Amino acid sequence: MLENFFRNWNKKRLKNKKYDFLFDEPLPNEFISLDCETTGLNPKKDEILSIGAVLIRDNKILMRKTFNVFLKPSKNINAESIKIHHIRKVDLENALNPEDAIYQLLDFIGSRPIVGYYIKFDVTIISKYTKNFIGIKLPNETIEVSSLYFKTRKRSSDYEFIDLKFDTILKTLDIPALGKHDALNDAIMTAMMFLKLKDLTPAKTTFYTN
Repeated sequence: MLENFFRNWNKKRLKNKKYDFLFDEPLPNEFISLDCETTGLNPKKDEILSIGAVLIRDNKILMRKTFNVFLKPSKNINAESIKIHHIRKVDLENALNPEDAIYQLLDFIGSRPIVGYYIKFDVTIISKYTKNFIGIKLPNETIEVSSLYFKTRKRSSDYEFIDLKFDTILKTLDIPALGKHDALNDAIMTAMMFLKLKDLTPAKTTFYTN
């Protein structure tokens, strides 16, 4: 009941009614796997450089339904951050302005739940843009693959360490690495993780988090 109250309150704050569809009931068995590359790890001050996403429908990753854009940053990216995200100035020559990129992303996502690896960060930094452009944070439900993975690991005690690194999860689940780590490749690999983990996770587990 409280969740519905906040959802309706959030909808009333929407500045552009074109995006009412973000609050529609999502279609069953459809998800969006998403990943962002950013200038840093502080969503309050850092910016998105690229967004990759892919549609999951009926336990299949639809490679014809992908989303992959670069965003123009407000200032030049520094050399230190390039070592992390590997996005160079030349890669951003045809980048979209952030407003156009975010509007395209919203059209692609719709009201579907969003799957990701440490997805809270991605949703938080995307919400910085959506709040500016349409007045609200991204309202979609989220599914954290590292949490699903953690729940499938057998432990001898509550204190046993579980390695939740992206590459460790890939290797443990026997999922092939897709070349370099960029936003789209990471979104596709995360989608593969999700489909494997969805079958391994106990049926009573709730996928969605806010």
